[in-house]
Amino acid sequence: VQLQAYGGGLVQAGDSLRLSCAASGVTFSDYVMHWFRQAPGKEREFVAAISWRGATAYYPDSVKGRFTISRDNAKNTAYLQMNNLKPEDTAVYYCAATRNMYRNNWSTRSYDHWGQGTQVTVSS
Repeated sequence: VQLQAYGGGLVQAGDSLRLSCAASGVTFSDYVMHWFRQAPGKEREFVAAISWRGATAYYPDSVKGRFTISRDNAKNTAYLQMNNLKPEDTAVYYCAATRNMYRNNWSTRSYDHWGQGTQVTVSS
């Protein structure tokens, strides 16, 4: 089982970026997909979650209205569209998969699979 996150980079404040998380070795539609991020010296932070077929999504207030999670089960890929990026969005972004749909306390839950992370740096 492998989750590969990619698409990070260096952008300016106000720019957009789309991250991808490609899955292999799993039946992708069996999994709820998530994005997390971790900035240096900070705890891992939940960013977004999307249900098995994309009908339901969750976001924390810090990214709501700016970030959109989506998925393409035919391509075994989840996405995180990030608009109006801010310097405080700078972090390593990770994707994670679980069979269960959580509705809160995402940072304390257990996940079946994690991607390796992709760096997003937003300059002011």
